[in-house]
Amino acid sequence: MRAALFLIITFLLSTSLLHAQGEIKLNQIGFYPDAQKIAILPEDATGNFSVVDVSTDEPVFEAELSDPKFWELSGETVSIADFSEFTTPGRYRIEHHRGGHSFDFEIREEILRDLSKASIKAFYFNRASTELLEEHAGIWARPMGHPDDVVYVHESAATDERPEGYIFSSPKGWYDAGDYNKYAVNSGISTYTLLAAYEHFPEYYRGLDLNIPESGNGVPDLLDEIRWNLDWLLTSQDPNDGGVYHKITTKNFAGVVMPHEATADRFAVMKSTGGTLNFAAVMATAARVYSEYDPDFAQEAVEAAEFAWQWAVQNPEVYYVQPSDIQTGAYGNRQLEDEFDWAAAELYITTGNDEYWNAREFDQINVGVPSWSYVRPLAWVSLAHHRDNLTDAADLYLIEKRIMEQGEELLEEYYRSPYVITKGRYGRSDFVWGSNGVIGNHSLMLIQAYRLSGEKDFLNAALANMDYLLGRNATGYSFVTGFGSKPPMHPHHRQSAADDVDDPVPGFVVGGPQPGQQDSCEYTSDLPATTFIDHWCSYSTNEVTINWNAPMVYLTGALEVFKNQ
Repeated sequence: MRAALFLIITFLLSTSLLHAQGEIKLNQIGFYPDAQKIAILPEDATGNFSVVDVSTDEPVFEAELSDPKFWELSGETVSIADFSEFTTPGRYRIEHHRGGHSFDFEIREEILRDLSKASIKAFYFNRASTELLEEHAGIWARPMGHPDDVVYVHESAATDERPEGYIFSSPKGWYDAGDYNKYAVNSGISTYTLLAAYEHFPEYYRGLDLNIPESGNGVPDLLDEIRWNLDWLLTSQDPNDGGVYHKITTKNFAGVVMPHEATADRFAVMKSTGGTLNFAAVMATAARVYSEYDPDFAQEAVEAAEFAWQWAVQNPEVYYVQPSDIQTGAYGNRQLEDEFDWAAAELYITTGNDEYWNAREFDQINVGVPSWSYVRPLAWVSLAHHRDNLTDAADLYLIEKRIMEQGEELLEEYYRSPYVITKGRYGRSDFVWGSNGVIGNHSLMLIQAYRLSGEKDFLNAALANMDYLLGRNATGYSFVTGFGSKPPMHPHHRQSAADDVDDPVPGFVVGGPQPGQQDSCEYTSDLPATTFIDHWCSYSTNEVTINWNAPMVYLTGALEVFKNQ
């Protein structure tokens, strides 16, 4: 009887412990010593909270909670525990007599370095056309999938030179998401964001050893990883006219199988203006970044970019239309003015040719937050970075003004938010499909404002958004596989679901909460900030994609640079 009672009490205590840990929400990895440090506590937690040293179980810092605030997007009333004044390195937890205690976290320098490396390594794990060896991939090693040495031109892409059924080779590239297809449009913003990370912080990325096959070849590992996708992108351009195939894909999504088990025929589907402009912008950027390491490739890239631009100018309204026999991701977009702006800006910066600047009315356009379907902000990011080397045609005042306006708009929500983040200004529309990618790109724009102004609130807001992604959110999840005390374990990622490894492939940012519920999962909430489920079926909240991982690469690198100076 005593043994049974002991087991019952132990079970109840452990259940209570897990519940208590879930009620205090904070960055589950930790904090830089001199950084802003915030945890979120539930409504009934009032008075003081404590920071407790895990090694001694002794409180080392105490302060009063903020007044509670209601957040309509999560249906919660919450208080803020601000322990920014505490800077001593170590391992800690937050305790409160009503709110229980938090997951353990660290305070130390280089707190995000491992995450920074893993968020890049995720792209390696999503490589097509190569075997992942154990020496590089560990327990996630796998055979080669999709050599893509036989790709058929689909009816929608047929030309006289390349008729329907024409075979060409289009290897390498990254699988776009949880599926095994390759899309020019989404590769655009994803590849650019990684290139921008290197272009803005080259010394940091030169120092990262990612343990990929190319490590030690004299080229920074980040550039080696990007090159895998650039080499594929070059094959997606028709050498006869400069147009770019919208995607390389099977006709239907594969089942829950490993890459080498997904053997259906692959097709090059339709050339599109959107895909071609994404290609032009990325190749123009790549030409700058690789000129130091591979001048011949850099020249090839800029020539390909200009060839693509010419096709797009001659074919400005070739919108992607999904063929009836193709069921994979569409990435369709009928608003392409922003793609033209972005491609023109990158070509102007790289070539110094004023014709590209004059081709667009930059004084008439705003900024916004980047996404795969809205890339105009990327033009402003590059123009701001290169503002000291532009020709007289550019309006430097306008460039700086646009970046600062966008940063200040994001700061307004950061100041107002009960969760102290930049999401919420636009209500439910802030929680779209891939909401974690949205907040990552908020931070990318905040970093640009910080680089221009040096005003620390911009950096603090970017760091606060990182806290959100790592656990200080209404779901209590760290949204990165393999990181934090409560990470996603069942992402919509075919490799992770089909292999024999319990843990998912690490370093992937999942999509995050959004109330659309476009899949067949059963959700416990329909509130924008809490509609999330860690289940394979939830492709609308728990899938991974390269364009959600890319801002994580940029943000972790930027924070490692600025917080460790």
